[in-house]
Amino acid sequence: MGSLRWTVLVISMTCIQMPLCFSHSEDIGEYIGSNIEISWVPNLDDLMKGYARNFRPRIGGAPVIVAVDVEVTSIDHISEVNMEYTMTVFLHQSWRDERLSYNHTNKTLGLDSRFVEKLWLPDTFIVNAKSAWFHDVTVENKLIRLQPDGVILYSSRITSTVSCDMDLTKYPMDEQECMLELESYGYSSEDILYRWSENQEKNHGLDKIELAQFTVTNYRFTKNEMILKSAGEFPRLSLHFHLRRNRGVYIIESYVPSILLVAMSWVSFWISQAAVPARVSLGITTVLTMTTLMVSARSSLPRASAVKALDVYFLICYVFVFAALVEYAFAHYSADYIKKEKVKTKASKKNKQVPMNEGQHAIVLLSLSILGMDQCLNLINKHPFATQNEARLEGTGKEKLQICHESKHGKQSRLKSLLRPIEADTIDVYSRAVFPAAFVAVNIIYWVAYTK
Repeated sequence: MGSLRWTVLVISMTCIQMPLCFSHSEDIGEYIGSNIEISWVPNLDDLMKGYARNFRPRIGGAPVIVAVDVEVTSIDHISEVNMEYTMTVFLHQSWRDERLSYNHTNKTLGLDSRFVEKLWLPDTFIVNAKSAWFHDVTVENKLIRLQPDGVILYSSRITSTVSCDMDLTKYPMDEQECMLELESYGYSSEDILYRWSENQEKNHGLDKIELAQFTVTNYRFTKNEMILKSAGEFPRLSLHFHLRRNRGVYIIESYVPSILLVAMSWVSFWISQAAVPARVSLGITTVLTMTTLMVSARSSLPRASAVKALDVYFLICYVFVFAALVEYAFAHYSADYIKKEKVKTKASKKNKQVPMNEGQHAIVLLSLSILGMDQCLNLINKHPFATQNEARLEGTGKEKLQICHESKHGKQSRLKSLLRPIEADTIDVYSRAVFPAAFVAVNIIYWVAYTK
């Protein structure tokens, strides 16, 4: 009993200090239980009497002017493979319908989606949409605002997957222009005229959009483009927005690994020619790794006929990597060839030269005729056995024949010196400078051509 008395005392003291502790609940109960009539709300049943929702306002008269306002809330996905993007927007449309005007108050009525089915609505659709749907959680995301003079504001939340033609020639240094096109499906310009709302430039929402791969750089709104079709001229509104691709991720994932692979292939220029397994394995590894990188990068792109900028760069890097492997093959061949020539030279010094017989004389004549030595050929024809017995020639003839043989051997020696392979070490020394210089020059041309 004592504890009960203390509880009643505490409650009494609290209500003395807070005199309104019960008043709010009593007011709420009285409000809920009362039958208060809102005098300024028009009778919707009387307002809709005689209303034909199948006919547009002012049918047979001037066209209905529909003001459109598009507020972009998000661009969810942009796909280069399917050439499309997914966008969520609030589509606001307003027009005047004198049949719904009421003059006994100046207040605007806010109605939910259930009233939408009773009104005439413009049959606006997204021309370049692949698919679209209205949001309906927790209720249909639609509203109607009705003003006393009959002006109706109809707002709906739509998510649509829209096609966007993309030019991927400069991928990933490309910029794309995508559109959202709105048009009346069944009403021509004789019945409906579209225009952008006065607040469209301020409330478009594109300034707040943040994308992972793109940046919205510019946008514009085009008005009242008349599209000529077989059923007449149809008005169209278009929202154009420009997207610039963010290149950072591609530089990290594609360009930098390609540059490192090319630089890795140059390491073989500093490895000894005798280390055949090391140089061959390094060259083959870089070529195969470059091939894998090219295939993995192209798997996320459409198989378009146009050659993309990334494909060009991969091809450049692949050529340099493959050229480094070919360089070692050429250097190894030169080293082996020079080694064999030295062996032949040592062997030829040990052997004595044998005098030329008559059969060899015929071979010399044929060789001289092929080389175009007409003067020597005529001289030898005059003295057919000069090579066997030069004593038969008289003074000047003998000297001319000797000069002819010397000139023949001189030309052959110059030809051999031109075709003589370069030493392998010299090829490596030249490659250490030529390959990096050529790669830097090609990179300058590439980046200037695709980023301007």
